[in-house]
Amino acid sequence: MTEFNRLLIAASRQGETEVLKELIDRGSDLNFQDEKGYTPLIIASYNEQPDCVELLLKNGSNIDLADHGGNTALMGASFKGYLSIVKLLIEHGAEIDLQHGNGGTALMFAVMFGRNEIAEYLLMHGADSELTDHRGQTALMIAEVQGNSTAIELIKKRIEGLNK
Repeated sequence: MTEFNRLLIAASRQGETEVLKELIDRGSDLNFQDEKGYTPLIIASYNEQPDCVELLLKNGSNIDLADHGGNTALMGASFKGYLSIVKLLIEHGAEIDLQHGNGGTALMFAVMFGRNEIAEYLLMHGADSELTDHRGQTALMIAEVQGNSTAIELIKKRIEGLNK
């Protein structure tokens, strides 16, 4: 890993937008992936750095580039519960229904970890609640296993709305 790449990852993690701007001005590869496949955008999203996320997106970061496990920035923000980051990513065109290595989606992460505000936002923006993971489970099934009654209600309302 070059020094520029180390700096990209560190600045994205710590919210150092001025350092990021300088690295962007120097032509750094914003889609660089570290040994785990993390990009500066994934790191900024996972560490709730909205200014860095915005800056990276405006300067050409691949919004849907996944780490080596198939996890995207949107999946990370959904897992962590960072609604502001989820909104930024969706507003910039993140693919809502991408599936990681085990078939999980951002919606599945949100319902699994009780991030119901995010689940609602994803559903309102077209997340497919019928997708299945490698075990054949949908987001609704995951919500049921977790005892997440709010997510169960949200998903059932979405399904009913689609069937009208």
